[in-house]
Amino acid sequence: MSTNSLIEPLSTPTPAQPAILILNGPNLVNVGQREAEIYGSTPLVPYLEQLARDTTEATIAIRYSHYEGALIEYLYMAQELGYQAVILNAGGYTHTSVALADTIRAIALPVIEVHISQPVARESYRHTSLIAPYCRGSIAGFGVASYDLAVRAAIQLSR
Repeated sequence: MSTNSLIEPLSTPTPAQPAILILNGPNLVNVGQREAEIYGSTPLVPYLEQLARDTTEATIAIRYSHYEGALIEYLYMAQELGYQAVILNAGGYTHTSVALADTIRAIALPVIEVHISQPVARESYRHTSLIAPYCRGSIAGFGVASYDLAVRAAIQLSR
């Protein structure tokens, strides 16, 4: 278990229903306040809180971090605690982090890659995802509703 002060511990899931971690990387806490032409104007934090409340088939934990190491800690923590899936929006780390790719490859937990925008419709350096080859699947381009689709997929994977 992590002793890193940048990590807010995850709750141990109950066996009653699947547990899903929604994990967001750098700058995503500011969606709704920045670059609305790319990410839309819906604030992500309250949107995901409502999604978690409305999801009755699973328990959802939500975490945000600007730090690559914290994202890695959360991935291992979710596996150790018995979560059934992770929905990961790694933000800019999607295209740069070999460490995140190695972690996803190392864990048995299914990871679903999510993006609010459509990376292949943006700058060329965003066209390559280093994490995609190790994720169970990818969902992109549906705005914040990409998370709804990912939750449905995670619930299906947990059955």
